Formats: sequence, structure tokens, C-alpha cells
Amino acid sequence: MINIAKRNLRIYFRQKSTVFFSLMSVFIIILLYVLFLGKNLTSSLTANGIDGVENLVNSWVMAGIISVASITTTMGAFNVMVEDRVKNLSKDFFSSPIKKVSIVGGYVLSSYIVGLIMSVITFIAAEFFIYFSGGEILSFTSTLKVFGIILISVFMSSSMVFFIVSFFYSQGAFSTASTIIGTLIGFVTGIYFPISVLSNSMQWVIKLFPLSHSASLLRQVMMTGPIRISFEHAGTLRINEFKESMGIILKFGDFTLTPAIHILILLAVGILFFILAVLNISRKSKQV
Repeated sequence: MINIAKRNLRIYFRQKSTVFFSLMSVFIIILLYVLFLGKNLTSSLTANGIDGVENLVNSWVMAGIISVASITTTMGAFNVMVEDRVKNLSKDFFSSPIKKVSIVGGYVLSSYIVGLIMSVITFIAAEFFIYFSGGEILSFTSTLKVFGIILISVFMSSSMVFFIVSFFYSQGAFSTASTIIGTLIGFVTGIYFPISVLSNSMQWVIKLFPLSHSASLLRQVMMTGPIRISFEHAGTLRINEFKESMGIILKFGDFTLTPAIHILILLAVGILFFILAVLNISRKSKQV
């Protein structure tokens, strides 16, 4: 399994175009933010009498970008598996003495490692951006919390992408799916706009989409300082209203999801999709 994972990692990082396109959604969100989303959101919050909005908005956007990176980079890593299928290398693997669990585990492990590396790099870049924009670097404890969230988020993302990719046997299908996911991911995680400005049906979609729980957790950690500064003289009610409107906390009716529930959802979804993907791969490998 380890050798297969190493082989997949070498192939992924050797293909510069694959690395670039796996981060395309991140670049698009940053571009949209720089061009008009950031300005519009900053103006809106300033009009509502909120102080220090630039650091507040920067932290909000960067937390969302980190969550997006966890799924787009893992999908890029699974391109190796699709290429092996197209070239019939997967048939050679499954016909060899290598255990099927080692083959499947190698693909998943390499995707997970890619997701971790790229997400951590995205986080470091986000911290530099926030710092040079006048914000503060996260404390050591908060940084550890972010790393913990990334570990869980990448696990969930890699499992979900693994299940999706397990159905693909052509580069065309994989490219189409990558494009669709890359295009929609910003909307279904509530990154382009505050959740409060969207319709009720769209708000439900965002709350039910697993990656939104990762974005919510990251925002709760990364925005603690900016919120404390911006709402220094505000009451708890106003702070909670702001958090709900921005998707920092997610609520179903009067029930507010706690960090522990977010983590359980991410782990449960990750385990579920991993099991489904393994079952699908095992079923198809028997036909080889």
C-alpha cells in the first residue's frame, strides 16, 4: 500500500497541470473576492456599523477557501486512479499478487496525503494574507485546532471523492465531474455570499452539504479574534445573529450545531462514503 501511495504521489506532483487545476477553484474564489465580492461584503458590514470589517471578511473568506482546497485537491489526486483505468493498469494491479485492499488503500492514502499537504499550504498562505492585510496570526492553540479540522475535513473529502471517482472509467467523465464540482463548490459551501442572503431552499442545501460543516468549524476558530475586536461593545444576541447570517454557526430551526456535532457529521460522512467506495471498487474488480 505504501509503495503504491508513493508511486501515486510522484505521478501527481510530476504533473504540474494536475496540481494547478486541482487548485483552480481556490484561485477562482480568490479572484472573485479581490474583484468584487470582498468589496461588496466589506461595504455591507461597514454600513451596519461593524468595525474592523476587512480583517473580519478576510478571515471568513480564507476559512472557506481552506475547506474548498480539501476537496478539490483530493479530486485532483484521484486523477491517477482514473488514468490507470484508462490505460488498463488497474487490471494489471488487480490481477497481480498484491492484495486488493493494498491497491485501494494506496489510492486513498495518496489522495489523503495530497489533500493534507495542499490544505496546509493553503492555510499558511491564508495566514500570510491575513497578516499582511493588517490582521493577526492565529495563536498556537488555534493553529492546532485548524490542523485538526483539516485532518478530519480531508478524510471526509477524500472518501466522498473516492466514491464519486469509483464510477469513472474515462478522462472525459472525470474532467466533467471535476469541472462541475469546482464550479459549484463555492455555492454549496456558502463561500461566495453570506448564507442569510440566499433563499431558504439554498440555505438548506448548504447546511446539508458535508463540507459546509468543515467551513463552519474553520470559521469558528479563525474568526474568534476578529469577531472579538469588531463586536467588542456588542451584545451576545447581535454576535450570534452575525455568526448565523455568515454561516459561522449552522442552525436547524432553534437547534444550533455544536463543534462536536460538526466533527461527528464529518467523520460519519467520511466513513460512510469510504465503505460505499470500497464496496463499489470490490464489486467491479471481480469483473476484471
